[in-house]
Amino acid sequence: MKSFEKEKRKGGFYVNLAVRSKSLTIKVIVPVTVLVLWELLSRMGVISSALLPAPTRVIESLMDWIFGTTGVAETNSGQWLNDAGSSAIRVIAGYSLAVVSAVIVGIIIGWWKFAERLVEPTIQMLRPIPPVAWIPLAIIWFGIADKPAIFLVFLASFFPILINTIHGVKTVDKNLVRAGGMMGANQWHTLRYVILPAALPNILAGMRIGVGSAWMLTVTAEMVAVNSGLGYVLWDSYYFLRYDLVIASMVSIGFLGFTTDLALKKFMEAVLPWQRGASIESTQS
Repeated sequence: MKSFEKEKRKGGFYVNLAVRSKSLTIKVIVPVTVLVLWELLSRMGVISSALLPAPTRVIESLMDWIFGTTGVAETNSGQWLNDAGSSAIRVIAGYSLAVVSAVIVGIIIGWWKFAERLVEPTIQMLRPIPPVAWIPLAIIWFGIADKPAIFLVFLASFFPILINTIHGVKTVDKNLVRAGGMMGANQWHTLRYVILPAALPNILAGMRIGVGSAWMLTVTAEMVAVNSGLGYVLWDSYYFLRYDLVIASMVSIGFLGFTTDLALKKFMEAVLPWQRGASIESTQS
């Protein structure tokens, strides 16, 4: 019996491994194909290396930017951690402020009708304004430093989280609220133990959207309002015609954005295990 259970577990492990390998293969087909074609066309001279450097050259510059081995990245050699760290600090600061304020305001607007009538018209007027339109005012208000970048990241993240929070609160099953009231829950307990958990999937979805916007805006802000970070390196490299570093900056931003989103996705799976199960079932069906 024990040997049978052992063989069953072993078989399950190999099946799992095969499924994961197949999934990974599917995910890398498109990027690998694009890189191979890009390299071939660049080496054949179909694509001008002056306008679009080959992937191997971009990788060489990126490796030197990170490790400082060959000096091909010149003044940026070995400075990647500092640049990525500067951008990450701005994202974390602005995004954290946005999460806290957007969730609080969203719950208030979604729960109290008076607050909705009072605040929502102003929010709906401000929401369509692109965050980049605030750059001149951000520089006037905060100067050339981290503050304007943090402010722009805050604006970019705030509205997606806010709208998703309001939607999550408004769509909570009213039967849950009634059940809480019948069990003697006051308004605070209803918000804490009924509304917030029920709205959490929408809030976390808004947070995932917001973190992508945060990375986009911090790079935009670094191009004009600060003198450090990945966006600054991207813009500075453009002026010196170092398109290999421009693309390396874009790859770095995409990588950091991807890892941040992945971390949020794992967090969602941890706090919403029932949704993970539901998604697995829908995939299998």
